[in-house]
Amino acid sequence: MTTQDVFDRQLAAIADGDLEALLAQYHDDATVIRFDRVARGAAEIRDLFTGYLSAKPQVDEIVSLQVTEDVIFYNARMTIGGNRVTTYGTLVVRDGKIWRQTAAALPIT
Repeated sequence: MTTQDVFDRQLAAIADGDLEALLAQYHDDATVIRFDRVARGAAEIRDLFTGYLSAKPQVDEIVSLQVTEDVIFYNARMTIGGNRVTTYGTLVVRDGKIWRQTAAALPIT
C-alpha cells in the first residue's frame, strides 16, 4: 500500500459518504487539526467526520497534489454544505493510516 493509495481511499470514502471507511483510514491515536477544532483519538474523529459527512462534501477538483513517502499535501475545490470552497490540507501517513491531518476550507470568491 502506498501513500497515494491512502489518498485515493480517502477520496472514495468522502465520495461515498462512508463514515466507517473514512474512520478506517485513521490511526487510533490520530489527530485532525482545523481552525475551528482539534479532534484527537477515535471518538473525537468520529464526531468530527459525522458532522462533516452530514454536510454532503463533494470533491469537485484536485487543484494541486504533492505526495511523498509519508506526507500528502493537497489543494482541492469542493462543495460542502452547498458552498463552494477551496480546501488545503496535509495528511501524515504512518503504517498505511493517517496519523496527523490538517485541513482548512476557504470560500471561493
